[in-house]
Amino acid sequence: MTLDQIIALLVLVAVVGVLIHGRVRADVVALSGAAALLILGVVRPVEVQSAFASPAVIALAGLFVIAYAIELSGLLGLMIRQATRLAVRFGATGVWMVMGLCGLLGGFLNNTPVVVLAAPVVRDVAKTLKLSPKRFLMPLSHISVMGGLMTLIGTSTNLLVNDMARNAGQPVFSIFEITPVGVGIALVGTMWLYFVGARQLGRAVAADEAEQARLAAAEEAKREQMRREAERKRLRLPFGLPRFGESRSSEDGSGDAHLGDVELFSAADRPFELKRALISAGVFVLVVVCAGLGLAPIAAAAFAGAVALILLKVITPEEAYAGLRPEILLLIAGMVVVGVAIEVTGLADAGAQSLISVLEPFGPLAALIVLYGVTLFATELLSNATVAVLITPIAVALAESLGVDPRPFLVAVMMAASAAFATPFGYQTNVLVYQMGGYSYMDFVRIGVPLNLITWATAMVVIPIVFPF
Repeated sequence: MTLDQIIALLVLVAVVGVLIHGRVRADVVALSGAAALLILGVVRPVEVQSAFASPAVIALAGLFVIAYAIELSGLLGLMIRQATRLAVRFGATGVWMVMGLCGLLGGFLNNTPVVVLAAPVVRDVAKTLKLSPKRFLMPLSHISVMGGLMTLIGTSTNLLVNDMARNAGQPVFSIFEITPVGVGIALVGTMWLYFVGARQLGRAVAADEAEQARLAAAEEAKREQMRREAERKRLRLPFGLPRFGESRSSEDGSGDAHLGDVELFSAADRPFELKRALISAGVFVLVVVCAGLGLAPIAAAAFAGAVALILLKVITPEEAYAGLRPEILLLIAGMVVVGVAIEVTGLADAGAQSLISVLEPFGPLAALIVLYGVTLFATELLSNATVAVLITPIAVALAESLGVDPRPFLVAVMMAASAAFATPFGYQTNVLVYQMGGYSYMDFVRIGVPLNLITWATAMVVIPIVFPF
Protein backbone atom coordinates (compact mmCIF):
# COMPACT_ATOMS: atom_id res chain seq x y z
CA MET A 1 0.00 0.00 0.00
CA THR A 2 1.12 3.54 -0.72
CA LEU A 3 1.46 6.17 2.00
CA ASP A 4 -1.64 7.99 0.75
CA GLN A 5 -3.64 4.75 0.86
CA ILE A 6 -2.49 4.08 4.43
CA ILE A 7 -3.44 7.60 5.52
CA ALA A 8 -6.82 7.43 3.77
CA LEU A 9 -7.52 4.04 5.36
CA LEU A 10 -6.55 5.26 8.84
CA VAL A 11 -8.75 8.35 8.50
CA LEU A 12 -11.61 6.21 7.23
CA VAL A 13 -11.30 3.78 10.15
CA ALA A 14 -11.13 6.69 12.61
CA VAL A 15 -14.19 8.37 11.11
CA VAL A 16 -16.22 5.14 11.13
CA GLY A 17 -15.11 4.30 14.66
CA VAL A 18 -16.10 7.69 16.06
CA LEU A 19 -19.43 7.56 14.23
CA ILE A 20 -20.21 4.15 15.70
CA HIS A 21 -19.20 5.41 19.15
CA GLY A 22 -21.77 8.16 18.71
CA ARG A 23 -20.41 10.71 21.19
CA VAL A 24 -19.45 13.33 18.57
CA ARG A 25 -21.82 14.91 16.05
CA ALA A 26 -21.67 13.21 12.67
CA ASP A 27 -21.08 16.44 10.73
CA VAL A 28 -18.15 17.36 13.00
CA VAL A 29 -16.65 13.90 12.50
CA ALA A 30 -16.97 14.11 8.71
CA LEU A 31 -15.46 17.60 8.57
CA SER A 32 -12.60 16.53 10.84
CA GLY A 33 -11.81 13.63 8.52
CA ALA A 34 -11.90 15.93 5.50
CA ALA A 35 -9.58 18.42 7.24
CA ALA A 36 -7.11 15.67 8.13
CA LEU A 37 -7.01 14.41 4.55
CA LEU A 38 -6.47 17.94 3.26
CA ILE A 39 -3.69 18.76 5.73
CA LEU A 40 -1.90 15.48 5.03
CA GLY A 41 -2.04 16.08 1.28
CA VAL A 42 -4.18 13.07 0.38
CA VAL A 43 -6.74 15.35 -1.28
CA ARG A 44 -6.17 18.73 -2.89
CA PRO A 45 -7.94 21.98 -1.98
CA VAL A 46 -9.72 21.95 -5.35
CA GLU A 47 -11.21 18.53 -4.53
CA VAL A 48 -12.43 19.78 -1.16
CA GLN A 49 -13.89 22.84 -2.84
CA SER A 50 -15.69 20.69 -5.40
CA ALA A 51 -17.16 18.55 -2.59
CA PHE A 52 -18.73 21.57 -0.88
CA ALA A 53 -20.05 22.80 -4.22
CA SER A 54 -21.17 19.39 -5.46
CA PRO A 55 -24.54 19.07 -7.22
CA ALA A 56 -25.85 16.91 -4.38
CA VAL A 57 -25.20 19.64 -1.80
CA ILE A 58 -26.65 22.38 -4.03
CA ALA A 59 -29.72 20.31 -4.88
CA LEU A 60 -30.37 19.44 -1.24
CA ALA A 61 -29.93 23.03 -0.11
CA GLY A 62 -32.48 24.23 -2.67
CA LEU A 63 -34.93 21.44 -1.88
CA PHE A 64 -34.64 22.09 1.87
CA VAL A 65 -35.55 25.74 1.35
CA ILE A 66 -38.51 24.89 -0.91
CA ALA A 67 -39.77 22.23 1.52
CA TYR A 68 -39.44 24.66 4.42
CA ALA A 69 -41.48 27.23 2.51
CA ILE A 70 -44.22 24.62 1.97
CA GLU A 71 -44.10 23.77 5.67
CA LEU A 72 -44.29 27.42 6.77
CA SER A 73 -47.24 28.03 4.45
CA GLY A 74 -49.29 25.53 6.45
CA LEU A 75 -49.93 23.34 3.40
CA LEU A 76 -48.32 20.25 4.90
CA GLY A 77 -50.26 20.68 8.13
CA LEU A 78 -53.50 21.14 6.20
CA MET A 79 -52.93 17.92 4.28
CA ILE A 80 -52.31 16.01 7.50
CA ARG A 81 -55.42 17.48 9.14
CA GLN A 82 -57.56 16.51 6.16
CA ALA A 83 -56.09 13.03 6.30
CA THR A 84 -57.07 12.88 9.98
CA ARG A 85 -60.74 13.22 9.05
CA LEU A 86 -60.29 10.31 6.68
CA ALA A 87 -58.73 8.20 9.40
CA VAL A 88 -61.54 8.92 11.86
CA ARG A 89 -64.13 8.06 9.22
CA PHE A 90 -62.64 4.75 8.07
CA GLY A 91 -61.11 3.55 11.32
CA ALA A 92 -57.93 1.48 11.26
CA THR A 93 -58.05 1.35 7.45
CA GLY A 94 -58.09 5.12 7.43
CA VAL A 95 -54.96 5.23 9.60
CA TRP A 96 -53.18 3.06 7.03
CA MET A 97 -54.41 5.39 4.27
CA VAL A 98 -52.83 8.31 6.14
CA MET A 99 -49.57 6.38 6.41
CA GLY A 100 -49.71 5.66 2.68
CA LEU A 101 -50.11 9.38 2.01
CA CYS A 102 -47.05 10.05 4.18
CA GLY A 103 -45.11 7.53 2.09
CA LEU A 104 -46.09 9.35 -1.12
CA LEU A 105 -45.07 12.69 0.40
CA GLY A 106 -41.77 11.12 1.42
CA GLY A 107 -40.97 10.62 -2.25
CA PHE A 108 -40.82 14.39 -2.76
CA LEU A 109 -40.41 16.06 0.65
CA ASN A 110 -38.04 15.38 3.52
CA ASN A 111 -39.84 12.71 5.50
CA THR A 112 -38.81 13.97 8.94
CA PRO A 113 -41.26 16.92 9.09
CA VAL A 114 -43.90 14.69 7.49
CA VAL A 115 -43.55 12.15 10.32
CA VAL A 116 -43.25 14.92 12.93
CA LEU A 117 -46.71 16.13 11.86
CA ALA A 118 -48.29 12.76 11.19
CA ALA A 119 -47.08 10.81 14.25
CA PRO A 120 -49.17 12.72 16.83
CA VAL A 121 -52.16 12.47 14.49
CA VAL A 122 -51.76 8.71 14.10
CA ARG A 123 -51.27 8.33 17.86
CA ASP A 124 -54.38 10.35 18.77
CA VAL A 125 -56.59 8.75 16.12
CA ALA A 126 -55.51 5.29 17.28
CA LYS A 127 -56.40 6.18 20.88
CA THR A 128 -59.77 7.54 19.72
CA LEU A 129 -60.42 4.21 18.00
CA LYS A 130 -59.31 2.43 21.22
CA LEU A 131 -56.32 0.92 19.41
CA SER A 132 -52.75 0.96 20.62
CA PRO A 133 -50.55 3.54 18.81
CA LYS A 134 -47.75 0.97 18.88
CA ARG A 135 -49.51 -0.86 16.06
CA PHE A 136 -49.08 2.12 13.73
CA LEU A 137 -46.19 4.41 14.68
CA MET A 138 -43.35 2.08 13.67
CA PRO A 139 -45.02 1.23 10.32
CA LEU A 140 -45.49 4.98 9.78
CA SER A 141 -41.73 5.53 10.04
CA HIS A 142 -40.87 2.56 7.83
CA ILE A 143 -43.41 3.51 5.15
CA SER A 144 -42.11 7.09 5.04
CA VAL A 145 -38.57 5.75 4.60
CA MET A 146 -39.66 3.45 1.77
CA GLY A 147 -41.48 6.38 0.17
CA GLY A 148 -38.15 8.16 -0.09
CA LEU A 149 -36.87 5.37 -2.35
CA MET A 150 -39.32 6.23 -5.12
CA THR A 151 -37.59 9.29 -6.59
CA LEU A 152 -34.09 10.67 -6.92
CA ILE A 153 -35.02 13.56 -4.60
CA GLY A 154 -36.76 11.32 -2.05
CA THR A 155 -33.66 11.07 0.16
CA SER A 156 -30.30 12.79 0.38
CA THR A 157 -28.76 9.33 -0.07
CA ASN A 158 -30.12 9.00 -3.59
CA LEU A 159 -28.73 12.40 -4.57
CA LEU A 160 -25.38 11.62 -2.97
CA VAL A 161 -25.00 8.26 -4.75
CA ASN A 162 -25.93 10.00 -8.00
CA ASP A 163 -23.26 12.65 -7.35
CA MET A 164 -20.60 10.09 -6.44
CA ALA A 165 -21.42 8.12 -9.59
CA ARG A 166 -21.02 11.29 -11.67
CA ASN A 167 -17.60 11.82 -10.10
CA ALA A 168 -16.70 8.27 -11.16
CA GLY A 169 -17.59 9.05 -14.78
CA GLN A 170 -21.06 7.48 -14.81
CA PRO A 171 -24.13 9.14 -16.38
CA VAL A 172 -26.46 10.74 -13.87
CA PHE A 173 -29.93 9.43 -13.05
CA SER A 174 -33.12 11.25 -13.96
CA ILE A 175 -35.53 12.11 -11.19
CA PHE A 176 -37.96 9.23 -11.86
CA GLU A 177 -35.52 6.66 -13.26
CA ILE A 178 -35.42 4.66 -10.02
CA THR A 179 -39.18 4.94 -9.43
CA PRO A 180 -40.13 1.41 -10.64
CA VAL A 181 -37.62 -0.13 -8.21
CA GLY A 182 -38.65 2.11 -5.31
CA VAL A 183 -42.35 1.54 -5.91
CA GLY A 184 -41.84 -2.24 -6.01
CA ILE A 185 -39.93 -2.24 -2.73
CA ALA A 186 -42.42 0.14 -1.08
CA LEU A 187 -45.47 -1.91 -2.15
CA VAL A 188 -44.05 -5.24 -0.97
CA GLY A 189 -42.73 -3.74 2.26
CA THR A 190 -46.01 -1.99 3.05
CA MET A 191 -48.03 -5.14 2.34
CA TRP A 192 -45.79 -7.10 4.73
CA LEU A 193 -46.20 -4.42 7.41
CA TYR A 194 -49.99 -4.42 6.94
CA PHE A 195 -50.57 -8.18 6.94
CA VAL A 196 -47.74 -9.42 9.19
CA GLY A 197 -45.78 -6.67 10.93
CA ALA A 198 -48.80 -4.89 12.42
CA ARG A 199 -50.18 -8.19 13.73
CA GLN A 200 -46.85 -8.97 15.39
CA LEU A 201 -46.92 -5.56 17.00
CA GLY A 202 -50.52 -6.21 18.03
CA ARG A 203 -49.53 -9.44 19.78
CA ALA A 204 -46.68 -7.60 21.51
CA VAL A 205 -49.12 -4.89 22.60
CA ALA A 206 -51.56 -7.49 23.95
CA ALA A 207 -48.75 -9.13 25.92
CA ASP A 208 -47.65 -5.77 27.27
CA GLU A 209 -51.20 -4.86 28.23
CA ALA A 210 -51.67 -8.19 30.03
CA GLU A 211 -48.42 -7.69 31.91
CA GLN A 212 -49.37 -4.11 32.78
CA ALA A 213 -52.78 -5.29 34.02
CA ARG A 214 -51.09 -7.90 36.23
CA LEU A 215 -48.66 -5.33 37.62
CA ALA A 216 -51.50 -2.86 38.18
CA ALA A 217 -53.49 -5.48 40.09
CA ALA A 218 -50.46 -6.33 42.19
CA GLU A 219 -49.81 -2.63 42.86
CA GLU A 220 -53.42 -2.05 43.84
CA ALA A 221 -53.29 -5.01 46.24
CA LYS A 222 -50.10 -3.60 47.74
CA ARG A 223 -51.67 -0.17 48.18
CA GLU A 224 -54.74 -1.70 49.82
CA GLN A 225 -52.53 -3.59 52.25
CA MET A 226 -50.66 -0.37 53.07
CA ARG A 227 -53.93 1.46 53.67
CA ARG A 228 -55.08 -1.23 56.09
CA GLU A 229 -51.74 -1.16 57.89
CA ALA A 230 -51.89 2.63 58.11
CA GLU A 231 -55.39 2.51 59.51
CA ARG A 232 -54.30 0.08 62.21
CA LYS A 233 -51.36 2.34 63.13
CA ARG A 234 -53.62 5.41 63.17
CA LEU A 235 -55.91 3.80 65.69
CA ARG A 236 -52.91 3.12 67.97
CA LEU A 237 -51.34 6.64 67.66
CA PRO A 238 -51.88 9.27 70.41
CA PHE A 239 -54.27 12.08 69.50
CA GLY A 240 -52.66 14.97 67.61
CA LEU A 241 -49.77 13.09 66.01
CA PRO A 242 -49.68 13.16 62.24
CA ARG A 243 -51.42 10.37 60.47
CA PHE A 244 -49.63 8.12 58.04
CA GLY A 245 -48.52 10.05 54.99
CA GLU A 246 -50.27 13.30 55.91
CA SER A 247 -47.70 15.99 56.66
CA ARG A 248 -44.10 14.77 56.71
CA SER A 249 -44.02 13.79 53.05
CA SER A 250 -43.57 16.10 50.08
CA GLU A 251 -44.75 15.83 46.50
CA ASP A 252 -42.50 17.06 43.74
CA GLY A 253 -44.70 16.09 40.86
CA SER A 254 -41.91 14.08 39.31
CA GLY A 255 -44.29 11.27 38.52
CA ASP A 256 -45.81 13.41 35.80
CA ALA A 257 -42.50 13.91 33.99
CA HIS A 258 -41.98 11.89 30.84
CA LEU A 259 -38.27 11.64 30.18
CA GLY A 260 -37.38 11.29 26.55
CA ASP A 261 -40.52 12.90 25.14
CA VAL A 262 -39.92 14.06 21.58
CA GLU A 263 -39.61 17.80 21.13
CA LEU A 264 -41.53 18.51 17.95
CA PHE A 265 -40.46 21.18 15.51
CA SER A 266 -41.69 24.54 16.75
CA ALA A 267 -42.69 25.49 13.19
CA ALA A 268 -44.17 22.10 12.32
CA ASP A 269 -47.86 23.05 12.21
CA ARG A 270 -48.53 26.55 10.90
CA PRO A 271 -51.82 28.28 10.03
CA PHE A 272 -52.70 27.79 6.38
CA GLU A 273 -51.88 30.73 4.07
CA LEU A 274 -53.42 30.15 0.64
CA LYS A 275 -51.25 32.48 -1.46
CA ARG A 276 -48.01 31.34 0.16
CA ALA A 277 -49.01 27.70 -0.18
CA LEU A 278 -49.98 27.99 -3.86
CA ILE A 279 -46.73 29.71 -4.84
CA SER A 280 -44.56 27.33 -2.81
CA ALA A 281 -46.30 24.26 -4.20
CA GLY A 282 -46.21 25.71 -7.72
CA VAL A 283 -42.48 26.36 -7.56
CA PHE A 284 -41.89 22.84 -6.22
CA VAL A 285 -43.94 21.25 -9.02
CA LEU A 286 -42.07 23.35 -11.58
CA VAL A 287 -38.72 22.18 -10.16
CA VAL A 288 -39.81 18.53 -10.36
CA VAL A 289 -41.17 18.93 -13.90
CA CYS A 290 -38.01 20.67 -15.16
CA ALA A 291 -35.79 18.01 -13.63
CA GLY A 292 -38.07 15.15 -14.70
CA LEU A 293 -38.21 16.28 -18.33
CA GLY A 294 -34.48 16.93 -18.43
CA LEU A 295 -34.92 20.66 -19.03
CA ALA A 296 -32.43 21.42 -16.25
CA PRO A 297 -30.29 19.42 -13.79
CA ILE A 298 -31.96 18.88 -10.44
CA ALA A 299 -29.32 21.02 -8.69
CA ALA A 300 -29.95 23.97 -11.03
CA ALA A 301 -33.73 23.62 -10.86
CA ALA A 302 -33.80 23.39 -7.05
CA PHE A 303 -31.39 26.30 -6.63
CA ALA A 304 -33.43 28.47 -9.00
CA GLY A 305 -36.65 27.49 -7.22
CA ALA A 306 -35.27 28.46 -3.81
CA VAL A 307 -34.06 31.84 -5.09
CA ALA A 308 -37.43 32.44 -6.81
CA LEU A 309 -39.27 31.94 -3.50
CA ILE A 310 -37.08 34.60 -1.89
CA LEU A 311 -37.55 37.02 -4.79
CA LEU A 312 -41.31 36.45 -4.71
CA LYS A 313 -41.22 37.20 -0.95
CA VAL A 314 -42.83 33.87 -0.15
CA ILE A 315 -39.99 33.21 2.25
CA THR A 316 -37.55 35.67 3.77
CA PRO A 317 -33.77 35.21 3.49
CA GLU A 318 -33.68 34.54 7.24
CA GLU A 319 -36.30 31.80 6.88
CA ALA A 320 -34.42 30.36 3.91
CA TYR A 321 -31.24 30.11 5.98
CA ALA A 322 -33.23 28.54 8.84
CA GLY A 323 -34.50 25.83 6.48
CA LEU A 324 -31.10 24.89 5.07
CA ARG A 325 -30.30 22.21 7.67
CA PRO A 326 -26.52 22.82 7.55
CA GLU A 327 -25.74 19.78 9.69
CA ILE A 328 -26.87 17.52 6.84
CA LEU A 329 -25.20 19.56 4.11
CA LEU A 330 -21.87 19.68 5.95
CA LEU A 331 -22.04 15.98 6.78
CA ILE A 332 -22.51 15.16 3.11
CA ALA A 333 -19.76 17.54 1.99
CA GLY A 334 -17.30 16.13 4.52
CA MET A 335 -18.10 12.54 3.60
CA VAL A 336 -17.75 13.35 -0.11
CA VAL A 337 -14.16 14.42 0.63
CA VAL A 338 -13.56 11.08 2.38
CA GLY A 339 -15.10 9.31 -0.61
CA VAL A 340 -12.86 11.22 -3.02
CA ALA A 341 -9.82 10.13 -0.99
CA ILE A 342 -10.94 6.49 -1.16
CA GLU A 343 -11.28 6.77 -4.91
CA VAL A 344 -8.17 8.79 -5.86
CA THR A 345 -5.84 6.69 -3.67
CA GLY A 346 -7.06 3.45 -5.25
CA LEU A 347 -8.67 2.02 -2.11
CA ALA A 348 -11.98 1.60 -3.92
CA ASP A 349 -10.33 -0.45 -6.66
CA ALA A 350 -8.50 -2.53 -4.07
CA GLY A 351 -11.75 -3.25 -2.21
CA ALA A 352 -13.51 -4.13 -5.45
CA GLN A 353 -10.72 -6.48 -6.45
CA SER A 354 -11.01 -8.28 -3.12
CA LEU A 355 -14.73 -8.75 -3.70
CA ILE A 356 -14.20 -9.79 -7.30
CA SER A 357 -11.79 -12.55 -6.35
CA VAL A 358 -14.57 -14.10 -4.27
CA LEU A 359 -17.63 -13.25 -6.37
CA GLU A 360 -16.42 -13.48 -9.96
CA PRO A 361 -17.15 -17.23 -10.32
CA PHE A 362 -20.77 -16.63 -9.30
CA GLY A 363 -21.58 -13.82 -11.75
CA PRO A 364 -22.99 -10.30 -11.45
CA LEU A 365 -26.25 -11.29 -9.72
CA ALA A 366 -24.36 -12.82 -6.80
CA ALA A 367 -22.20 -9.69 -6.65
CA LEU A 368 -25.34 -7.54 -6.58
CA ILE A 369 -26.82 -9.62 -3.75
CA VAL A 370 -23.66 -9.40 -1.66
CA LEU A 371 -23.23 -5.67 -2.32
CA TYR A 372 -26.82 -4.98 -1.22
CA GLY A 373 -26.31 -7.05 1.93
CA VAL A 374 -23.06 -5.29 2.85
CA THR A 375 -24.68 -1.90 2.32
CA LEU A 376 -27.75 -2.93 4.30
CA PHE A 377 -25.66 -4.08 7.25
CA ALA A 378 -23.48 -0.96 7.20
CA THR A 379 -26.43 1.44 7.14
CA GLU A 380 -27.73 0.05 10.43
CA LEU A 381 -24.46 1.13 12.07
CA LEU A 382 -23.50 4.30 10.18
CA SER A 383 -25.24 7.30 8.67
CA ASN A 384 -26.74 6.89 5.22
CA ALA A 385 -24.36 9.48 3.79
CA THR A 386 -21.34 7.64 5.18
CA VAL A 387 -22.45 4.34 3.68
CA ALA A 388 -23.22 5.91 0.30
CA VAL A 389 -19.78 7.48 0.13
CA LEU A 390 -17.99 4.29 1.19
CA ILE A 391 -19.86 1.84 -1.01
CA THR A 392 -20.56 3.80 -4.22
CA PRO A 393 -16.94 3.83 -5.55
CA ILE A 394 -16.65 0.12 -4.77
CA ALA A 395 -19.93 -0.57 -6.58
CA VAL A 396 -18.70 1.17 -9.73
CA ALA A 397 -15.32 -0.55 -9.64
CA LEU A 398 -16.95 -3.94 -8.97
CA ALA A 399 -19.33 -3.63 -11.93
CA GLU A 400 -16.58 -2.46 -14.29
CA SER A 401 -14.33 -5.32 -13.24
CA LEU A 402 -17.14 -7.79 -13.93
CA GLY A 403 -17.71 -6.15 -17.33
CA VAL A 404 -21.33 -5.15 -16.63
CA ASP A 405 -23.26 -1.89 -16.40
CA PRO A 406 -22.71 -0.20 -12.97
CA ARG A 407 -26.26 1.17 -12.95
CA PRO A 408 -27.97 -1.76 -11.17
CA PHE A 409 -25.20 -1.72 -8.55
CA LEU A 410 -25.69 2.01 -7.96
CA VAL A 411 -29.45 1.57 -7.57
CA ALA A 412 -28.80 -1.25 -5.07
CA VAL A 413 -26.67 1.13 -3.00
CA MET A 414 -29.41 3.79 -3.12
CA MET A 415 -32.04 1.34 -1.91
CA ALA A 416 -30.00 -0.46 0.73
CA ALA A 417 -28.38 2.66 2.18
CA SER A 418 -31.82 4.03 3.12
CA ALA A 419 -33.39 0.76 4.29
CA ALA A 420 -32.61 1.28 7.99
CA PHE A 421 -35.46 -0.66 9.60
CA ALA A 422 -33.83 -2.96 12.17
CA THR A 423 -32.74 -0.45 14.83
CA PRO A 424 -34.45 2.58 16.40
CA PHE A 425 -31.40 4.73 15.69
CA GLY A 426 -30.80 3.92 12.03
CA TYR A 427 -33.01 6.77 10.82
CA GLN A 428 -34.27 10.00 12.37
CA THR A 429 -37.95 9.08 11.99
CA ASN A 430 -37.25 5.79 13.79
CA VAL A 431 -35.95 7.76 16.78
CA LEU A 432 -39.10 9.88 16.77
CA VAL A 433 -41.58 6.99 16.89
CA TYR A 434 -39.31 4.93 19.19
CA GLN A 435 -39.79 7.50 21.93
CA MET A 436 -43.37 8.43 21.15
CA GLY A 437 -44.61 4.85 20.90
CA GLY A 438 -42.68 3.52 23.87
CA TYR A 439 -41.09 0.73 21.84
CA SER A 440 -38.25 -1.46 23.02
CA TYR A 441 -35.09 -1.98 21.01
CA MET A 442 -36.14 -5.56 20.29
CA ASP A 443 -39.48 -4.38 18.86
CA PHE A 444 -37.50 -2.78 16.03
CA VAL A 445 -35.37 -5.89 15.61
CA ARG A 446 -38.40 -8.21 15.42
CA ILE A 447 -40.16 -6.08 12.80
CA GLY A 448 -37.18 -4.53 11.03
CA VAL A 449 -35.03 -7.58 10.32
CA PRO A 450 -37.78 -9.46 8.39
CA LEU A 451 -38.63 -6.21 6.59
CA ASN A 452 -34.98 -5.81 5.63
CA LEU A 453 -34.89 -9.36 4.26
CA ILE A 454 -38.15 -8.98 2.33
CA THR A 455 -37.16 -5.67 0.74
CA TRP A 456 -33.71 -7.13 -0.04
CA ALA A 457 -35.29 -10.07 -1.88
CA THR A 458 -37.70 -7.74 -3.70
CA ALA A 459 -34.85 -5.48 -4.81
CA MET A 460 -32.90 -8.43 -6.16
CA VAL A 461 -35.87 -9.35 -8.35
CA VAL A 462 -36.84 -5.85 -9.51
CA ILE A 463 -33.44 -4.19 -10.02
CA PRO A 464 -32.15 -6.61 -12.70
CA ILE A 465 -35.45 -6.29 -14.57
CA VAL A 466 -35.48 -2.48 -14.60
CA PHE A 467 -31.69 -2.12 -14.93
CA PRO A 468 -30.33 -5.16 -16.81
CA PHE A 469 -26.68 -6.05 -16.45
